Amino acid sequence: MADKDDLREQMIEAFEGADYPISSPMDLVPALPNGPSTKFESGDFSMTAMELNTKLSGGEFPYDSAADFVDDILEELEDQGEF
Repeated sequence: MADKDDLREQMIEAFEGADYPISSPMDLVPALPNGPSTKFESGDFSMTAMELNTKLSGGEFPYDSAADFVDDILEELEDQGEF
């Protein structure tokens, strides 16, 4: 089972280097340590940033912080039954 707090921490660390506010997921790519291949893993959950982008419905752009963006990602993934 995935640890939501662990995933939140990984994602915030990966996304916090972006130039906020962000207006689309593409604004995050330069901040990611391994670009779209950056992987988030916890328990049986494993997904790259690119895979995350395909799972999301679009979000509430613009986002003013990594924490706001990540909280929406995690909520949507939970709603989809990903963890």
